[in-house]
Formats: sequence, structure tokens, C-alpha cells
Amino acid sequence: MRRTPLLRNGTGRYGRPIVPAVAALVALIACTSAGAPRAAAPAADSPTRAATAAGTAGTDPNIPLVCQERRPRAADPNAYGMQLDGSFLAPASTPLDEENPHPFPGRRAEYDGRQYVKNMTVEAAYEGYDFTPDFFHTWQNIVDFDGRRYMFQYDRSEGRVYDITDVKHVTVVEKMSREDVGGDELKANGTWAAGDYWGASTIQWNDRLRAYVMVQSFEDKRQITELGDEPGKDKYGNPEGVAKLRAKPGLKGFKVYRLNGPRKADWQLISTVSTDSTQPDPLHSDPNRPQQGSGSLDVPYWDGGRYMFIAVAPNDTYANTEYPTNLHSAGYQSYDMSDPSAPRLLDTWHLPGQVTGEDEAYARNPRCGNRTSWLGARMSLFVPTPVEHGGRYGFAVQGGLGMTVLDISDPARMRQVGHLDLPPSVAGTEGDNIDVSQFRRTGMIYVSGYPLTEDCYEPYKPIYQIDARDPANPRIVGQLPRPTPPKSAGITDYCQRRGSFGPKRTGYYTNPGRHDDGTLVYGFYNAGAQVFDVKNPARPEIEAYFVPKAFGTGTRDWPTEDGTFPEWAMGNQTHGVYVEWDRNVVWVLTNHGIYALSAKDVLGKPNLGRPKEPFRNSGF
Repeated sequence: MRRTPLLRNGTGRYGRPIVPAVAALVALIACTSAGAPRAAAPAADSPTRAATAAGTAGTDPNIPLVCQERRPRAADPNAYGMQLDGSFLAPASTPLDEENPHPFPGRRAEYDGRQYVKNMTVEAAYEGYDFTPDFFHTWQNIVDFDGRRYMFQYDRSEGRVYDITDVKHVTVVEKMSREDVGGDELKANGTWAAGDYWGASTIQWNDRLRAYVMVQSFEDKRQITELGDEPGKDKYGNPEGVAKLRAKPGLKGFKVYRLNGPRKADWQLISTVSTDSTQPDPLHSDPNRPQQGSGSLDVPYWDGGRYMFIAVAPNDTYANTEYPTNLHSAGYQSYDMSDPSAPRLLDTWHLPGQVTGEDEAYARNPRCGNRTSWLGARMSLFVPTPVEHGGRYGFAVQGGLGMTVLDISDPARMRQVGHLDLPPSVAGTEGDNIDVSQFRRTGMIYVSGYPLTEDCYEPYKPIYQIDARDPANPRIVGQLPRPTPPKSAGITDYCQRRGSFGPKRTGYYTNPGRHDDGTLVYGFYNAGAQVFDVKNPARPEIEAYFVPKAFGTGTRDWPTEDGTFPEWAMGNQTHGVYVEWDRNVVWVLTNHGIYALSAKDVLGKPNLGRPKEPFRNSGF
């Protein structure tokens, strides 16, 4: 759940005004479930389409109005909840509602202040503002300089650099923030230039430069004030908000830095690339003017060699997504990175239906018209083996557009070879992450979305086991077990624990070392870090877990009026894991700090001191 924090001045943590959810209004809208049979798209001159077009499409041609609106109704509170056998029955579908709690009989009244551990050891814990750049989500990377190991943790303008060489004595090397200017990215301060921030990054060693090179995504901001989830405030009924977003200046694309050390002062910018296809020269665009498209999303895929793949909507016609506050539906691009100072675009790929005018293909998706689903990429391609090492396939998951297998053996000609529709699971994010670490050994990949609401007010987001041994015909063959709380928790399902419950990701391919065969470590929000044994795909098991407390101690350094841990930040508990496979250390990233864990019987004996070898490139 991404709840906007309330501070003393009645604005969000970064000075954003609070926009309350209007659940009652959503409940009054007559619509059908996203999983129901698709209604026929209304004719262009039908009353529904004409009225909506007059409000929005008349001023912006790239708002998708292919299907008649049928937003999910608010769930009947008697139609979901705890069952007699102690399990939880999830709602069949729900509208977007990240701002409000949804209590049900059997849900705890308070957030849980205890932690639960199985087959893991907490080696160290670090709480407080210095170890929590953001309460809801952060990115991580690791680099090594002069025999020291450093972790980067960041979310746009909030960033930290830690020396983690000694796991039990982590120190803060640098803290970056825009708190002094209210988080406004258009304002410069002592840390950031106007329009600059720390985008989701990959860092790899580049032999040509004999240095680490960091590729940073620069994308649309997702937490915005111009649009809201509710009817009348979303992109379908708020043309003024859409126009304000279109008019915002800033780079849409990515930046490339040579890293001469771990601190920001050591970053040397070597190229700036706009992914806006309308720019005459992508290497020399003007970030002080509005640019089209989404920019590069989340973590670019690059192993330090010749080819890079990113998720991107290259212009504003890549627009067909139902999500009410997102204007773009991202496909993928490939780049030649032989010279990191001059990346060169090779190819662009998207599924039919993602672009304005591809109405027939878009209307075939059962989510068309639900004004809820994210349709398009969120992460880049997931690649089991780099192209330079003989790899052929990249796996793409695009929210409610499902999972696609691409032949990327010729990156200048990406080609679809297989596709799989995922079962509708509205609301929440339906398809976000693919773990491909087991593909070469078993042919299995693991596809998941993640929850957006608290109290399980949406369908559960399973981790699908997909047999991709025949890339032209990938198929769902199972799900990883749903985590359940220990008896000592006093509850039978994690939905009762409060907060969000469901999978996030297994870290990133940038984790140092080579991924263990048969082991997957997922962040699971209020279920902490869950470790799955998938050595035998037919019988996956949960072999270890660490579930931290739901909130921080009174360190009195949180950015709130009285310095105590804010209740609005208690919902997104464990939002990330980052595994050092070369040291057998699991870093768990939470809403109140960082934990370092080991699991000797699962991962092997940990090295809590200096790494034997510096991390250079991702292991595959």
C-alpha cells in the first residue's frame, strides 16, 4: 500500500497535498468484474463513449476509451474474509483503494510488534531515518572499491550509501535528500540539480572503461497529485490533470555514469539519452522542456557488455493502459552499449493493442474498460543468459497483458515466440516480476505481481510456476506455497496481521555472486522474507523465513512532527530483499530499517566480513 504520509502542514512527506480516496463514490458506479466476459466496445457515437470523449479525449487523443467503463464495484464485506478452516477468502475483484483500511472479522486491531524466525539468524539490525530512505519502496545496488563493499539504497531524491564490509557494523557513508525543498524535483538543493534524482539503476563493470558503469532510469513519477484513482480525478475525467502531466519538463530516458568511487561526487556523467522518439537527437535533448513517453522504467537490463534492454513507452501514443493515473503502456527497446558514452537504439517492440489506434487488439483483453489494471511493462526484460554468452530468450511480463517470450538473439530484431495470458487479479499489480534464476537448470520461471492495498482487499497475488522449456508454449504448472504464520503469531493467515500481504520480488539480477540452484528468496510485505526450496519443482516448500515487526522503535529521527514512527507507514512492511550470494547474506529492506540475515543450513555459511572477491558483473 502506498499511503500518502501526513505531516504537520497537511501535505505529504514531500510536500504533496493529500488527496483522500472516495470509496463511497466508487461503490456507486455500476460496473462488472474484470474477470467477467468482456462487454462489446461501444460505438464511437454511443452516448457513453461520446460523453466521456467530450470530457477527456476531446482534449487528449491518447486516453484509451476503447471499451465502455466497467470499473469493479467495492467488494461486499460479507463476500470475503476468514473462513471456518482458518483460511482467508479474498475478494473476487476490487477497485483501486490504497488509502483506506478494510477491516474484517478476525483482523487484528493493532499492527504486530513481534518478529518470527525459522531457519534464519538475524546478524544485525539497523533502524531509523538513515536506514529508511522511503517507507514504501527502495532500490538497491552493490559496488566494491579499495577492498570495501558498499550498498546503495535509494528512491529518487532520497538516497543512502552504506559501507557494509563488516555486516555487523554498517556505517552511513552518504545521505542524499530533498527534504529541505519539500521533495520538489524541479528545485535544486545542495545534493541535487533541478530535475535530477536517482533513478532505478543497474551497475556493472565495463571492460572498455575499466570501471563500474551505472545506467539510471529517468521516468514518469508514479506518485502524483495531478491525477487520482477516483472517478472525476483520474485520467478519464480530469483533462486538466492530464494536460499538467504532459506539460511537465524533464528527461524521459536514462543517464549513464562512470563510477570512480561510492559517493555521489564520484559519479561522472558520460551520456544522457532521451527515449522520446520525437526528439531529433536522443543524445542531445532538452530536459527543460516536456518530453513524450514514459522514459526508461525500473531497472535496465545490462550485463556490462554490448547489449542493453529497457522497458519504455517511446512516445505518448503508447497509451493503452486502464490504470487511472498512468498515461503510458510500456514495451521494450534494445540498445548497443559498445560505447557507453553514446548508446545506440537498435529496436523497439510492443504487443499489439498497446498503441493508440490498435483498438481491436486492445478490446480483446478482458480488462478493457475496468479503469483499474496496469497494462504494460514495469520492469525490463528478464534474461537468463546474456546474448553475448549465447543467450537467446528474454522474458517479458506486462501487468494485465501477461507474459511474453522474446527471441533476442539478434537484439536489432526482437521477435515474439510465445505468450501466456495470466489469470485476472484485479486490483493490485498483476504481473511485475519474473525470476529466471532456475531456467537453465529446470526450465521453470516464476512470475508474480504484488499487492497495492492493505488488509488483503484484492485478490491474492500468487507466484506462478511456469514451464518455459518450450518457449513457444509456456504454461502455468503450479504456484509456490502461500506463506502461513507460525502458531506463536496467534493468527492463521497473514491477512489478519494488518498491512499488505503478497510477494514483491526476489531482489534483482544485480545481486552479487551466482544465484543458488533451487533457492528463491522473496520479499513478502507483512510476511517478511520467505525462502522457497524449488529444487524439485513438483514439490516446492518454504524452508525458512524472517518476519520482522510491523513498525520501528521510537528513534525520534523520523521525518514526522514528533519524530516517532508514523502509523501511515506501517502497511508496506518488507518491501525488498537483496541477497549477497557470494557472502550468503540476505538483506531485508523494511519500512523501518534494514536487517542482515544468514541461513547456514539453507544458503551456506555466511561471510560477515570482507568479501573474498570484489563484485564486478552479475553472475548467471
